[in-house]
Amino acid sequence: MTFITDQTGNSLQLDSIPQRIISLVPSQTELLYSLGLNDEVVGITRFCIHPQIWHQGKTRIGGTKDPDILKIISLKPDLVIANKEENIREHVEEISKYVPVYISDVYNLPTAIEMIGALGEITGRPEAALEMTRLITERFSQLIPVNYMPATAYLIWKDPWMAAGGDTFISDMMERCGFMNIYKATSRYPEITIQELKEKQCRLLLLSSEPYPFRQKHLEALQAELPETRILLVDGSYFSWYGSRLLEAPAYFSLYSRQNVYPVL
Repeated sequence: MTFITDQTGNSLQLDSIPQRIISLVPSQTELLYSLGLNDEVVGITRFCIHPQIWHQGKTRIGGTKDPDILKIISLKPDLVIANKEENIREHVEEISKYVPVYISDVYNLPTAIEMIGALGEITGRPEAALEMTRLITERFSQLIPVNYMPATAYLIWKDPWMAAGGDTFISDMMERCGFMNIYKATSRYPEITIQELKEKQCRLLLLSSEPYPFRQKHLEALQAELPETRILLVDGSYFSWYGSRLLEAPAYFSLYSRQNVYPVL
Protein backbone atom coordinates (compact mmCIF):
# COMPACT_ATOMS: atom_id res chain seq x y z
CA MET A 1 0.00 0.00 0.00
CA THR A 2 1.34 3.42 -0.98
CA PHE A 3 0.23 6.88 0.10
CA ILE A 4 0.85 9.67 -2.40
CA THR A 5 0.38 13.43 -2.21
CA ASP A 6 -0.48 15.07 -5.52
CA GLN A 7 0.42 18.60 -6.65
CA THR A 8 -2.67 20.10 -5.03
CA GLY A 9 -1.85 18.61 -1.63
CA ASN A 10 -4.47 15.86 -1.77
CA SER A 11 -3.48 12.46 -0.43
CA LEU A 12 -4.41 9.27 -2.28
CA GLN A 13 -3.92 5.63 -1.43
CA LEU A 14 -2.83 3.03 -3.97
CA ASP A 15 -2.84 -0.65 -3.09
CA SER A 16 -0.51 -1.51 -5.99
CA ILE A 17 0.83 -0.16 -9.27
CA PRO A 18 -2.27 0.91 -11.26
CA GLN A 19 -3.37 -1.44 -14.02
CA ARG A 20 -6.48 0.44 -15.19
CA ILE A 21 -5.85 4.15 -15.69
CA ILE A 22 -8.14 6.88 -17.01
CA SER A 23 -6.74 10.24 -18.10
CA LEU A 24 -8.84 13.40 -18.12
CA VAL A 25 -6.03 15.58 -19.49
CA PRO A 26 -4.82 15.53 -23.14
CA SER A 27 -1.18 16.40 -22.46
CA GLN A 28 -0.95 13.84 -19.67
CA THR A 29 -2.57 11.22 -21.90
CA GLU A 30 0.27 11.72 -24.37
CA LEU A 31 2.71 11.44 -21.47
CA LEU A 32 1.25 8.08 -20.41
CA TYR A 33 1.69 6.83 -23.96
CA SER A 34 5.31 7.97 -23.98
CA LEU A 35 5.87 6.13 -20.70
CA GLY A 36 4.75 2.91 -22.38
CA LEU A 37 1.39 2.46 -20.64
CA ASN A 38 -0.64 1.26 -23.60
CA ASP A 39 -2.18 -1.72 -21.82
CA GLU A 40 -2.82 0.15 -18.58
CA VAL A 41 -4.75 3.13 -19.98
CA VAL A 42 -8.41 2.17 -20.42
CA GLY A 43 -10.06 5.55 -20.94
CA ILE A 44 -9.33 9.06 -22.27
CA THR A 45 -11.28 12.21 -23.17
CA ARG A 46 -12.43 13.11 -26.65
CA PHE A 47 -9.87 15.92 -26.61
CA CYS A 48 -6.98 13.48 -26.11
CA ILE A 49 -5.96 13.62 -29.77
CA HIS A 50 -2.37 12.44 -29.28
CA PRO A 51 -1.35 9.78 -29.94
CA GLN A 52 -3.73 9.24 -32.82
CA ILE A 53 -3.83 5.49 -32.26
CA TRP A 54 -5.23 6.07 -28.76
CA HIS A 55 -7.61 8.77 -29.96
CA GLN A 56 -9.06 6.24 -32.39
CA GLY A 57 -8.87 3.13 -30.27
CA LYS A 58 -9.25 3.95 -26.57
CA THR A 59 -12.62 4.26 -24.83
CA ARG A 60 -13.70 7.90 -24.59
CA ILE A 61 -15.27 9.07 -21.35
CA GLY A 62 -16.52 12.51 -22.42
CA GLY A 63 -14.60 15.78 -22.34
CA THR A 64 -12.29 17.53 -19.92
CA LYS A 65 -15.14 19.72 -18.66
CA ASP A 66 -17.98 17.20 -19.04
CA PRO A 67 -16.72 13.70 -18.21
CA ASP A 68 -19.21 10.84 -18.13
CA ILE A 69 -18.74 9.84 -14.50
CA LEU A 70 -20.93 6.74 -14.71
CA LYS A 71 -18.92 5.53 -17.68
CA ILE A 72 -15.69 6.19 -15.81
CA ILE A 73 -16.89 4.11 -12.87
CA SER A 74 -18.06 1.31 -15.20
CA LEU A 75 -14.51 0.95 -16.56
CA LYS A 76 -13.37 0.07 -13.01
CA PRO A 77 -10.21 2.21 -13.00
CA ASP A 78 -7.72 2.02 -10.15
CA LEU A 79 -6.34 5.49 -10.95
CA VAL A 80 -7.75 8.61 -12.61
CA ILE A 81 -5.40 11.43 -13.64
CA ALA A 82 -6.79 14.97 -13.63
CA ASN A 83 -5.56 18.57 -13.63
CA LYS A 84 -6.51 21.50 -11.40
CA GLU A 85 -7.06 23.91 -14.28
CA GLU A 86 -8.34 21.69 -17.07
CA ASN A 87 -10.93 19.74 -15.08
CA ILE A 88 -13.83 20.97 -12.94
CA ARG A 89 -13.36 20.51 -9.20
CA GLU A 90 -16.85 19.16 -8.56
CA HIS A 91 -16.37 16.44 -11.19
CA VAL A 92 -13.02 15.43 -9.73
CA GLU A 93 -14.45 15.34 -6.21
CA GLU A 94 -17.28 13.09 -7.35
CA ILE A 95 -14.92 10.70 -9.15
CA SER A 96 -12.63 10.58 -6.11
CA LYS A 97 -15.47 9.02 -4.10
CA TYR A 98 -15.01 5.86 -6.16
CA VAL A 99 -11.38 5.81 -7.30
CA PRO A 100 -8.05 7.47 -6.37
CA VAL A 101 -7.48 10.66 -8.38
CA TYR A 102 -4.08 12.23 -8.93
CA ILE A 103 -4.51 15.97 -9.62
CA SER A 104 -1.66 17.85 -11.25
CA ASP A 105 -1.11 21.59 -10.88
CA VAL A 106 1.35 22.66 -13.56
CA TYR A 107 2.15 26.33 -14.15
CA ASN A 108 5.81 26.32 -15.27
CA LEU A 109 8.57 24.00 -16.43
CA PRO A 110 9.71 22.91 -12.92
CA THR A 111 6.19 21.84 -11.93
CA ALA A 112 5.86 19.98 -15.23
CA ILE A 113 9.11 18.13 -14.52
CA GLU A 114 7.81 17.32 -11.03
CA MET A 115 4.53 15.97 -12.42
CA ILE A 116 6.26 13.76 -14.99
CA GLY A 117 8.47 12.27 -12.31
CA ALA A 118 5.52 11.67 -10.00
CA LEU A 119 3.44 9.92 -12.65
CA GLY A 120 6.45 7.81 -13.59
CA GLU A 121 6.76 6.64 -9.98
CA ILE A 122 3.03 6.04 -9.53
CA THR A 123 2.69 4.01 -12.74
CA GLY A 124 5.81 1.94 -12.29
CA ARG A 125 7.83 3.74 -14.96
CA PRO A 126 10.35 5.71 -12.85
CA GLU A 127 13.34 5.10 -15.14
CA ALA A 128 11.49 6.18 -18.27
CA ALA A 129 10.22 9.31 -16.52
CA LEU A 130 13.69 10.14 -15.19
CA GLU A 131 15.22 9.88 -18.66
CA MET A 132 12.42 11.99 -20.11
CA THR A 133 12.88 14.76 -17.56
CA ARG A 134 16.64 14.66 -18.09
CA LEU A 135 16.20 15.17 -21.83
CA ILE A 136 13.60 17.91 -21.39
CA THR A 137 15.84 19.80 -18.97
CA GLU A 138 18.84 19.42 -21.27
CA ARG A 139 16.98 20.60 -24.37
CA PHE A 140 15.47 23.63 -22.67
CA SER A 141 18.90 24.57 -21.33
CA GLN A 142 20.17 24.68 -24.91
CA LEU A 143 17.71 27.36 -25.99
CA ILE A 144 19.74 30.40 -26.99
CA PRO A 145 19.03 33.31 -24.61
CA VAL A 146 18.15 36.69 -26.10
CA ASN A 147 19.16 40.13 -24.87
CA TYR A 148 15.91 41.78 -25.86
CA MET A 149 12.46 40.23 -25.44
CA PRO A 150 9.75 41.77 -27.65
CA ALA A 151 6.52 42.87 -25.98
CA THR A 152 4.24 39.96 -26.79
CA ALA A 153 0.66 38.84 -26.23
CA TYR A 154 -0.62 35.29 -26.64
CA LEU A 155 -4.30 34.99 -27.55
CA ILE A 156 -6.26 31.88 -26.64
CA TRP A 157 -9.80 33.01 -27.44
CA LYS A 158 -11.98 35.27 -29.58
CA ASP A 159 -15.35 36.86 -28.68
CA PRO A 160 -14.21 37.93 -26.19
CA TRP A 161 -10.51 38.27 -26.84
CA MET A 162 -8.59 36.45 -24.11
CA ALA A 163 -4.84 36.29 -23.47
CA ALA A 164 -2.52 34.19 -21.34
CA GLY A 165 -1.68 35.88 -18.04
CA GLY A 166 1.55 35.69 -16.09
CA ASP A 167 0.76 32.80 -13.76
CA THR A 168 0.15 30.31 -16.58
CA PHE A 169 2.26 27.58 -18.11
CA ILE A 170 1.92 29.38 -21.44
CA SER A 171 3.56 32.50 -20.04
CA ASP A 172 6.49 30.47 -18.74
CA MET A 173 6.96 28.93 -22.18
CA MET A 174 6.74 32.38 -23.81
CA GLU A 175 9.61 33.68 -21.71
CA ARG A 176 11.71 30.62 -22.40
CA CYS A 177 11.04 31.20 -26.09
CA GLY A 178 12.30 34.79 -25.77
CA PHE A 179 9.04 36.75 -25.60
CA MET A 180 8.01 39.20 -22.87
CA ASN A 181 4.37 38.64 -21.93
CA ILE A 182 2.71 42.06 -21.71
CA TYR A 183 0.03 40.48 -19.50
CA LYS A 184 2.52 39.00 -17.04
CA ALA A 185 1.13 41.10 -14.19
CA THR A 186 -2.37 39.74 -14.82
CA SER A 187 -3.51 36.37 -13.51
CA ARG A 188 -4.96 33.49 -15.48
CA TYR A 189 -6.64 34.40 -18.79
CA PRO A 190 -7.85 38.01 -18.83
CA GLU A 191 -10.33 39.40 -21.32
CA ILE A 192 -8.58 42.08 -23.37
CA THR A 193 -9.27 44.55 -26.17
CA ILE A 194 -7.48 45.48 -29.36
CA GLN A 195 -7.11 49.00 -27.95
CA GLU A 196 -5.22 47.56 -24.99
CA LEU A 197 -2.78 45.85 -27.32
CA LYS A 198 -2.13 49.20 -28.97
CA GLU A 199 -1.71 51.00 -25.66
CA LYS A 200 0.70 48.33 -24.39
CA GLN A 201 2.68 48.67 -27.63
CA CYS A 202 2.40 44.98 -28.43
CA ARG A 203 5.16 44.23 -30.93
CA LEU A 204 4.38 40.54 -31.43
CA LEU A 205 0.98 38.84 -31.26
CA LEU A 206 0.76 35.04 -31.11
CA LEU A 207 -2.50 33.41 -32.19
CA SER A 208 -2.80 29.92 -30.75
CA SER A 209 -4.26 26.92 -32.51
CA GLU A 210 -6.09 25.98 -29.30
CA PRO A 211 -8.41 26.21 -27.50
CA TYR A 212 -9.71 28.69 -30.07
CA PRO A 213 -8.66 27.55 -33.55
CA PHE A 214 -7.20 30.77 -34.92
CA ARG A 215 -6.74 30.74 -38.69
CA GLN A 216 -5.26 32.93 -41.41
CA LYS A 217 -8.50 34.92 -41.73
CA HIS A 218 -8.22 35.96 -38.08
CA LEU A 219 -4.61 36.97 -38.55
CA GLU A 220 -5.48 39.13 -41.54
CA ALA A 221 -8.36 40.84 -39.72
CA LEU A 222 -6.15 41.61 -36.72
CA GLN A 223 -3.30 42.76 -38.90
CA ALA A 224 -5.56 45.40 -40.41
CA GLU A 225 -6.22 46.76 -36.91
CA LEU A 226 -2.63 46.36 -35.70
CA PRO A 227 -0.43 47.34 -38.65
CA GLU A 228 2.65 47.90 -36.45
CA THR A 229 2.42 44.48 -34.80
CA ARG A 230 3.93 41.26 -36.12
CA ILE A 231 1.24 38.56 -35.91
CA LEU A 232 1.89 34.82 -36.07
CA LEU A 233 -0.15 31.64 -35.97
CA VAL A 234 1.43 29.16 -33.56
CA ASP A 235 0.86 25.54 -32.56
CA GLY A 236 -0.68 25.88 -29.11
CA SER A 237 0.32 22.38 -28.03
CA TYR A 238 3.96 23.43 -27.73
CA PHE A 239 3.06 26.34 -25.48
CA SER A 240 0.41 24.65 -23.32
CA TRP A 241 0.97 20.87 -23.27
CA TYR A 242 3.11 19.97 -20.29
CA GLY A 243 3.78 16.26 -20.77
CA SER A 244 6.12 14.47 -23.14
CA ARG A 245 5.47 17.11 -25.82
CA LEU A 246 8.02 19.15 -23.89
CA LEU A 247 10.66 16.96 -25.52
CA GLU A 248 9.81 18.62 -28.84
CA ALA A 249 9.00 22.13 -27.62
CA PRO A 250 12.57 23.56 -27.56
CA ALA A 251 13.12 22.66 -31.22
CA TYR A 252 9.80 24.29 -32.10
CA PHE A 253 10.62 27.38 -30.04
CA SER A 254 13.96 27.73 -31.79
CA LEU A 255 12.02 28.34 -35.01
CA TYR A 256 10.26 31.22 -33.29
CA SER A 257 13.26 32.87 -31.72
CA ARG A 258 13.39 36.65 -31.84
CA GLN A 259 15.89 36.55 -34.69
CA ASN A 260 13.51 34.54 -36.87
CA VAL A 261 10.12 36.06 -36.14
CA TYR A 262 11.04 39.68 -35.58
CA PRO A 263 14.42 40.57 -37.09
CA VAL A 264 13.82 44.31 -36.82
CA LEU A 265 12.56 45.70 -33.51
